[in-house]
Formats: sequence, structure tokens, C-alpha cells
Amino acid sequence: MLKVENANVYYGKIHALKDISLEVNEGEIVALIGANGAGKSTTLKTISGLLRSKTGSIVLFDENISHTEAHKLVSKGMAHVPEGRRIFLQMTVLENLQMGAYTTKASEVDALIEDVFERFPRLKHRKNQIAGTLSGGEQQMLAMGRALMSKPKLLMLDEPSMGLAPILVKQIFDIIKELHAAGTTILLVEQNAEMALKVADRAYVLESGRIVLSGTGKELAQSDAIKKAYLGG
Repeated sequence: MLKVENANVYYGKIHALKDISLEVNEGEIVALIGANGAGKSTTLKTISGLLRSKTGSIVLFDENISHTEAHKLVSKGMAHVPEGRRIFLQMTVLENLQMGAYTTKASEVDALIEDVFERFPRLKHRKNQIAGTLSGGEQQMLAMGRALMSKPKLLMLDEPSMGLAPILVKQIFDIIKELHAAGTTILLVEQNAEMALKVADRAYVLESGRIVLSGTGKELAQSDAIKKAYLGG
């Protein structure tokens, strides 16, 4: 479904991604784990067209999207839930969801909103509430719900558990598993390595802009190096 080859990204003179190559197959959950500043969010931004690689290629469904504008990737089946949620704070929950449907046929929007409300019941009760007044967990649910309004085949999630209480982290990961079971392919950036590796089919470990390890979620969870660096073992 997605193939990144030899990506090199710079912030000015800072070499942020160094020869990154990864693949996401249809039906997988693939996790990117690593410390703060390792390049995880930069990788997602590069895939979704918010940043540009100086080299290599990014291929989605056999189409080279390396130079495709970010907003055009939504209609190609990709949705990106960015770090920090980035919802429209002054709009209502319902308006946020409607904004997420800008590539969707008008005749399908109401049914998609109901699907989101079924998956996130708390949002239904707050559909007319201003999004900026929601709790952190509710804002994360709204960001994910807004992305689902475009019916993505590939959903990219950047730190969905950040800043959330443990009970909400569990809820978010339960939803990720439900989305996966329903057929959505997921590329997950997550600092909570333990939770990420539990749900991931495969994972990549980033350090200082490079991929230093890869394997199945189970293999990496059992790796002594990963346990020591990320799992407190």
C-alpha cells in the first residue's frame, strides 16, 4: 500500500531524516517508535506531503506521490491525524466532522457522521459543543473521527495517546484495534512503545533520524535492546 524509499529531509541545515525506507502492507498496523526528536512525526509529515524529501520516492497504491500536494492525498485514500490533534477549536464537533468530509460525496456525509458517533459516543452527546471546550481525550477522538470522514484506506496517527490519562489511552488503543479489524490500514507513531508494539503487526525503531531496527511487534517487544531503551526493562 505504501512504500517509502531513501527519504532524506532537512530543517534548514539540520538533517532530520536520513535514508528512511519503510513499507506498509494493506491490512497492517505498522508502528514507528523512538525517543523525542527521533524523526517519527517528520516521517509522517513527509509521507503526507507537509514536508518534502530531497531524495528517493514515496509510493501510495503504486502511484508516486513524492511531489503531490498534501490536500490532494486525502482523495487518494490517506488521512493524517497530526500530533497535537489540530482540530478547529472555534467550530462545533459537528462542524469539525463536516470539514473532514470535503472529499466525500454529500449523499454519504450524514451516514459517515453517524458511523463516527457510533464509534465515539461521547462525541454524539457533544455534537453542538465548541471543540475547544472538549477534554483532551475528546479532542483526540474528534481528530480521529474527522479523519474517518474521508473514508481513508491508510490512516496515519501521530501520538494519539499523548497527554491522556491511562484509562483514555486504553480507549484510544481499543478504537485503533477496532478500526484495524474493520479493514483500515494504520501507520502509528507512538511514544508509548509498550502499547504500540502490542497492537502492531510490524514496527520500525527510529533513532536520530535513522531506522535502526525493524521486525514484528512481538519480536521487538521481546528484544532486550528495546526493553532497556523503551519498555523500562
